Amino acid sequence: MRETKDLREKAKQFITILIPILITQAGLSLITFLDTVMSGKVSAADLAGVAIGSSLWTPVYTGLAGILTAVTPTVAQLMGAKQQKEVPYTVIQAVYVAIIISLIVMISGFFLVDPILEGLQLDEKVSLIAKHFLSYLGLGILPLFVYNVMRSFIDSLGKTRVTMLITLCALPINFVLNALFIFGKLGFPKMGGAGAGLASALTYWCICLISLLIVHKKPPFYQFKIFGTFYSFSLSECLKLLKIGLPIGFAIFFETSIFAAVTLLMSHFDTVTIASHQAAMNFASLLYMLPLSVSMALTIVVGFEAGAKRFQDSKAYSYLGISMAVGFSLFTALVILLFRQQIAGMYTGDPAVLSLTKHFLLYALFFQLSDAIAAPIQGALRGYKDVNYTLVTALISYWIIGLPVGFIIGTYTSFGAYGYWLGLIAGLAAGAVGLFLRLRIIQNRLIMKLSA
Repeated sequence: MRETKDLREKAKQFITILIPILITQAGLSLITFLDTVMSGKVSAADLAGVAIGSSLWTPVYTGLAGILTAVTPTVAQLMGAKQQKEVPYTVIQAVYVAIIISLIVMISGFFLVDPILEGLQLDEKVSLIAKHFLSYLGLGILPLFVYNVMRSFIDSLGKTRVTMLITLCALPINFVLNALFIFGKLGFPKMGGAGAGLASALTYWCICLISLLIVHKKPPFYQFKIFGTFYSFSLSECLKLLKIGLPIGFAIFFETSIFAAVTLLMSHFDTVTIASHQAAMNFASLLYMLPLSVSMALTIVVGFEAGAKRFQDSKAYSYLGISMAVGFSLFTALVILLFRQQIAGMYTGDPAVLSLTKHFLLYALFFQLSDAIAAPIQGALRGYKDVNYTLVTALISYWIIGLPVGFIIGTYTSFGAYGYWLGLIAGLAAGAVGLFLRLRIIQNRLIMKLSA
């Protein structure tokens, strides 16, 4: 990355960083998308089983992986302040954190998966598919978290095209493995939805090994000699990372877990409703990659400029990113409106599931504008290392506003399952307003402090 002089240069550099992130995020989401769609071609039970399994796993993964994204603003600010020699130590300590988190998740999952699934009172076949899906997926937890550290390091240098290429390699790998293990191609056992978990785990191992090789061998990463010196575990350094990472992780967890909570609360509906809800939610999550990618790009550029104390430049980047995200959201809303039939048809051939999915997709229209404002602001605030307010905002807007509103409408009105989506929309809107106010305060405070 480099210092920019005007808005045109900023837009060019921002887009250069953003596009590979967008492709990377879309690619990672497509792994879950492929799991869901290909499982749905086996049966509605397989689709529902993978849906429940994904709903349990996604908030856990995104929240814990969010902790590791502390590497991005930390390294970006080190680079902006020209303190490159501190980078390898920070990255290795993050790897230690990733290993510890992985072990905690695997041990916890061993004891908790069965009681959680039993408590949901699912159809027996759906519950069994969800259990096997999660069990196989667990084999890929360690490499997935280590990959997240490598990815955060690579992206923090502005080399987002590299992680894009890694992800593009992962997609065909995942597709082939899904075909082998879900459908039993080439003599492999036909595992249905459970096979999607194994395919994803093996894919995670592949992308982890590729990223480690690139960081060790390829410029400009090898110049940092990340693995050239043995750094012992440092509790104090890990705590510094966690001080930034934990609020990020919990904020992401509160945001993603509300979607999982809604799916789980809807488990008393029939299999067709669960499958339709998950299909529509899966597509909405895929579209969320647009504002999320803007958010991640903003963390890099805002962090770089904040590290160099160029706060007017970091402010300009923030509003540039928000404007782009709003433009994206208007486009994606139009896509949903015009192509609901085709979108629903990608997930299922079952007429009942297809019809209900089309209705759920209409509610996804209203997600777009709130996400387009909230997600980029979260990224900008992380670039400033201002993470605690985002955590509080996520807790209040999603769990104190969104979920109760959804439960009340979904339980006590004729909206039924659609009521939960209305609650989600209310929570997203509240979060967007709160985050925007915080961004204005932080920007004005930093600019005033510098000029004082």
